[in-house]
Amino acid sequence: MSIFLEGGFGVEVSRREVIKLGAFGAAAISAGIATDVAEAANKKEPRAVLKISSQEGIIPGKDLPEKLAKMEKWDFDGIEVGGRGLENRVPEIQAALKNSKIKLSAICAGFQGALMSDQESERKKCVESMKVILTAAGELGSTGLIFVPAFNGQTKLNHIEGRKILLDQLPELCEFAQKAGTRMLLEPLNRHETWYVRQLADAAAICRDANHPAACVMGDFYHMYIEEPSDMGAFISAGKYIHHVHLASIKRNLPGQDERNYTDGFKGLKMIGYQDFCSFECGCIGDREVEIPKSVKFLREQWKKA
Repeated sequence: MSIFLEGGFGVEVSRREVIKLGAFGAAAISAGIATDVAEAANKKEPRAVLKISSQEGIIPGKDLPEKLAKMEKWDFDGIEVGGRGLENRVPEIQAALKNSKIKLSAICAGFQGALMSDQESERKKCVESMKVILTAAGELGSTGLIFVPAFNGQTKLNHIEGRKILLDQLPELCEFAQKAGTRMLLEPLNRHETWYVRQLADAAAICRDANHPAACVMGDFYHMYIEEPSDMGAFISAGKYIHHVHLASIKRNLPGQDERNYTDGFKGLKMIGYQDFCSFECGCIGDREVEIPKSVKFLREQWKKA
């Protein structure tokens, strides 16, 4: 049978493959990657792993070594740091990580301007500051640099103009990132924070069109709760492009501090053989010394259930 896409293009798949794919097929089609549907039905992914990370500022401690020691004790695997001034912190971070089992996960933003600004000067400022962070990220062995093309109010471009501007710049940045030994991580946000990329499928389609191995995606459980009909479907739609995940509850607190369930999303990550980090980006209700290790334990239980 044929699955027809927008524009009249068809993909031949058997009925057995359609049944086998289920939600995966629908999610893949929405991401514009349905040409891989038949192959995906029989593809064996590597066994997924849950590597829990946290943004540096969430962990209590007077300095980075103390934070890392607590993270080891609490069963973390990685730490995420901010990009602002990262080039000046490389020796400090390298020295701290050398004496720890904790690895560096992603770099969270920290650049200037916006890639999708309607002002060329702002775009140029963004590209140049990103390159400084990417260089440091590569030296530290980071998963990649998290970026949002434009927040609400940062550009006057419409969707078509914005997409073209973004795709005009991504190849250069991705090539720079790859040579540095890292990636660009496009993050979809909810509608209250950005008017543009809000779902993982949209981000995956942009990375597909950028056509570079360093053009990648990250997902955030907080934003996904608002924008995605299915956590599992969202991660499947991102597929090979997803290389980082943010963890937060419905109200942006620690996982486990409200009714937010993660098993559906974790099922999706298992289905695609996810190998990278899932990192706290959230607040905390109560004593962090008590609540953070409790949240880590909760997440590992959710992973087992998935």
